[in-house]
Amino acid sequence: MAGATTAQRGNQGSGPSARKGSGSPKPPKPPKSSKGSGPQGPGRRLRRGPALASLAAVVLLAAGGTWALYGSSWLRVEKVTATGIEVLTPEQVLAAAAVPVGAPLASVDTDEIEGRVRGRLPRIDSVDVVRAWPHGIGLKVTERKPVLLIKKDANFVEVDASGVRFDTVAKAPAGVPVLELNAKQSPSARRFDEERLLHEAVLVAGSLPEPVAKETLQVKVGSYDSVVLELTRGRTVAWGSGEQNDAKGRALTALLKAAPKSGHFDVSVPTAPAVSGS
Repeated sequence: MAGATTAQRGNQGSGPSARKGSGSPKPPKPPKSSKGSGPQGPGRRLRRGPALASLAAVVLLAAGGTWALYGSSWLRVEKVTATGIEVLTPEQVLAAAAVPVGAPLASVDTDEIEGRVRGRLPRIDSVDVVRAWPHGIGLKVTERKPVLLIKKDANFVEVDASGVRFDTVAKAPAGVPVLELNAKQSPSARRFDEERLLHEAVLVAGSLPEPVAKETLQVKVGSYDSVVLELTRGRTVAWGSGEQNDAKGRALTALLKAAPKSGHFDVSVPTAPAVSGS
């Protein structure tokens, strides 16, 4: 019996069984991911380690810093100093400040200290409280300066350029004029009471150039627009009102240089000053 023809052999190789075994083999399926692999596996847990260690270090440093500032004996108040004092004594300022020596420097309330100093010592205009690490507190003081004195019995009340009456002294400070207020007979007395006239006198005294202020003995106020200065050597100055004080001060300075032997100066109109009694 004859064997299969070439065509028959070809047909046999093209059947389903032949196609099933033909071509390239399929790649094997990847194994199922294990429970510990992937984003939630050990790799991520390993990456968390350095972050947790850094966080722990920050917490420890913060705790250590807090303890050093507040709990240790390293940064505590040991010395308190006061500067800028002219009339007061350091002991007066330090007693008024009452800085808690031995307390942690970081816990000192500087605003509270400032309030105590200004409240207990009216002569002090301002005080700057600073921490001087590692163990100090510094008090930088600015005292009020009197520009006018008000006679009160045998004493003198000091008044600064803001009109603040801050102290009473037994002896008049040199170079500070005394107020003489005599406005009861003035027609404007009802409109301008003593407090208003005192304010005008303070404005005038506070605006005087330093050389003029040193030679001014009295500021006499008869009314709002009648302020007279009494200088050394019996000289007088008609100042007028408390307006244009800077211009009047410049005019008077020029007149004193130009006519030093004159007895009376008028700067009530600073653009047209005058002298007499030379």
